[in-house]
Amino acid sequence: MLAVVDITVRFGEITVLEGMSLELAGGEVVALVGPSGVGKSTLLRVVAGLLRPDAGSVVLDGKDITALPTHQRNIGLMFQNEQLFPHMSVTDNIAFGLRMQHQSRTAIAGRVTELLQLVGLDGFGERDIDRLSGGEAKRVALARALAPKPVVLLLDEPLTGLDRELHDRLAIDLAALLRATGTTALLVTHDAEEAAVIADRTVTMGT
Repeated sequence: MLAVVDITVRFGEITVLEGMSLELAGGEVVALVGPSGVGKSTLLRVVAGLLRPDAGSVVLDGKDITALPTHQRNIGLMFQNEQLFPHMSVTDNIAFGLRMQHQSRTAIAGRVTELLQLVGLDGFGERDIDRLSGGEAKRVALARALAPKPVVLLLDEPLTGLDRELHDRLAIDLAALLRATGTTALLVTHDAEEAAVIADRTVTMGT
């Protein structure tokens, strides 16, 4: 499904990634674990198309997408700071990507309803973003990332900033949701326990 092949990224004289290769099968959830500064988030940015590597390639479903613009990759991305639109309701946040795809109002409404149920926020559609708890905001961000049915979902420290009890509960919920939807996902985390709960396989970087 997804392969990164011999990826090298340099920032000036500093090499952040050198010859990094990784493969994900369809429906597989893989976690990248390691301390800060080893290139985990950099690799996600390369896969998403936000950063062009100095060498190597990104292959999705057998097609080289290394030079393809971000908006043409059909890859979802959930950041550690949810980056929700504060002036939009929960529904409008989730629907944003669907509107960019020019889907019909009926299709958008159906998909938003489906996702609100999936992430456990049924009835939250008209709520303002500033009225959400930290856990609720994470769930909305996840629903927004999943809404366009991305081929691959990239999760960059998605549960950062939550207290441990809520973090552990959401990790279980996230694992269940990814498997229920058959989503191929690449997770970045520094938390090995979180990786063990969510991912099918863990790749340790920086060792």
